Amino acid sequence: MTIAYLCLVFAFVLPVLIAGYAKATGGFRPRDNRNPREFMAGIKGGALRARWAEQNSYEALPAFFAAVIVAHQLQAPQATVDALAVAFIVLRLIYVALYVADKPALRSLVWVAGLGCTIALAVIGF
Repeated sequence: MTIAYLCLVFAFVLPVLIAGYAKATGGFRPRDNRNPREFMAGIKGGALRARWAEQNSYEALPAFFAAVIVAHQLQAPQATVDALAVAFIVLRLIYVALYVADKPALRSLVWVAGLGCTIALAVIGF
C-alpha cells in the first residue's frame, strides 16, 4: 500500500474526527445521540465552525480520491504522488484549524492550496 493510499484512509476518517470535536466542544452528551442532527443544528462558535469544516471535508473527498486513483493508474512518479497526497492531508488539517479559529482569509488560501494538490494529482500522469 502506498503512502498516497494511506492518505485516502486518513482523509476518509478525518471528517469523523472533526465531527467528534464539534460534538465534544458543543456540549454533546450521550443522551443527545437519540437526535444528533437536532443537537448539531444548535451548536455555535468554534463547534459550529468545526461542523462546517467537517462538511467541507466530506465535499473534498470525491475529487481527492479520484485524483489519487488516476495518478496511480497513469503510473505517475510514486514519490510525487505520495508528496502531493501528504501535502493535501496536511493542508486539510491546517484548514480545519483555521476554520475553527475563525481565520477565513487564511483558511481560503489553504483551501486553494489543497485544491491545487488535488488538481496536480489528477494531471501528473499525463
